Amino acid sequence: MAQINIRIDDNLKEKAEILFEELGLNMSTAFNIFIRQSIRQGGIPFEITTRVDPFFSESNIGILKESIKEADEGKFISKSLEELRELE
Repeated sequence: MAQINIRIDDNLKEKAEILFEELGLNMSTAFNIFIRQSIRQGGIPFEITTRVDPFFSESNIGILKESIKEADEGKFISKSLEELRELE
């Protein structure tokens, strides 16, 4: 069995370990899955792009922050799904 040593940012490694643990995996198993899928698909098994998810746009983040602030200040109305249907 071969051994591979890689360098990775400490914070990134910690986040990955937490995620993989939640999935019932360890780092070694997760990397083996990645390598096997790469071989099966003949490339990286996911799209690599410079596009940014529009959800994380500057304007949307501003709206989300304002909404969170208003919710923290109690400036929101809570309605059940049934109540919302009645408004239709």
